[in-house]
Amino acid sequence: MQRMTHAGKDVSAAVTNTLQTAAAASPLDAEDLRARVDAALTDLLDQELDGLGFLGDDLAAVAEALRGFMLEGGKRLRPAFVYWGYRGAGGGPDGPLADAVVRASCSVELLHVCALIHDDIMDNSEVRRGRPTMHVEFADRHRAWAWRGDPTRFGEGAAVLMGDLAFAWADVALAEAGLPDARLAAALRVFNRLRSELMGGQYLDLVEARRGAPDEAAVRRVLTYKSGKYTIERPLHLGLAVADGPLPLAAAYSAYGLPLGEAFQLRDDVLGVFGSPEVTGKPAGDDLREGKETYLVMRTRARSDEAGLRILDGALGDPKLTEGEVEAVRRVIVDSGALAESEARIAELLAEAKAAIAAATEVAPVARAALARLADHVTDRIA
Repeated sequence: MQRMTHAGKDVSAAVTNTLQTAAAASPLDAEDLRARVDAALTDLLDQELDGLGFLGDDLAAVAEALRGFMLEGGKRLRPAFVYWGYRGAGGGPDGPLADAVVRASCSVELLHVCALIHDDIMDNSEVRRGRPTMHVEFADRHRAWAWRGDPTRFGEGAAVLMGDLAFAWADVALAEAGLPDARLAAALRVFNRLRSELMGGQYLDLVEARRGAPDEAAVRRVLTYKSGKYTIERPLHLGLAVADGPLPLAAAYSAYGLPLGEAFQLRDDVLGVFGSPEVTGKPAGDDLREGKETYLVMRTRARSDEAGLRILDGALGDPKLTEGEVEAVRRVIVDSGALAESEARIAELLAEAKAAIAAATEVAPVARAALARLADHVTDRIA
């Protein structure tokens, strides 16, 4: 564990306390949802891996990698918003349709798996959820098998294909969820929009990191489309489509989901610099090494003096950044007031989202309560 300044220690202690509080009673487990999603994912993975039986002995590595990534980590956050979007639109907690929405929600989780695997390749990340990233895992297999060629290139190619499988199986999860035809068609329209927005957001993230020093509008566009929309707003809309709920409800979900999605990503930005590896599952300061042009970085740049700017700009995008250099950037961020400003912005967006869902009387009361709790959860989250 690295040595930190007093400011860094305070932030990390706060993060650890948040983890302990959140773990005590997670809203993701309401109505046994997380366990139901895990069971549905397991069934789908078993089914689809059986279809890859033609790989013969080579199936073992694929199955081990995908089972480990999909089933041994992940909070099932996006399926929760699908489910509560469905419940808020009048869907019941039991029966065939309730089982169908759980299966349908796996489509967003599988898309998330694809996005994480591909994102790790683009960012050259080595650790995810406390274990080697998919491309690193396959590169290590290549070395262990003493195969010919470049292990890194093999690992990246294999990981792209693992992500592609998850992307393909997302379609299977939705198509075979058991939805009536009209509801499936409506859900597919939402899901296709969600996927397009996510991929566009990933591209914007790639562009802004290379172009450098984006303004606030550009930063907020990235965080909205790369993460916010596909995490909260569109999953809620997907649940609404599954429930065949009233279309005006989509606006109420957006009024809640858009500010909360932005707050969600701002929290991720803070954790990308200040989060402890023991609880985030990722190396401290990885966002800095990857040159991420986040809101936190943008506000630090705007508020720092010349000396602080030299430290920030010298560190951003340096893949060999040491722990000591990460800590120096942390000091610049804290001393500039950018961390406090980001926390204030998160609180402001959270209040906006909770006010919106409290005012949305057309949303079923049980779902309003669940969504209010989820709002607190995603802005206090650890990973």
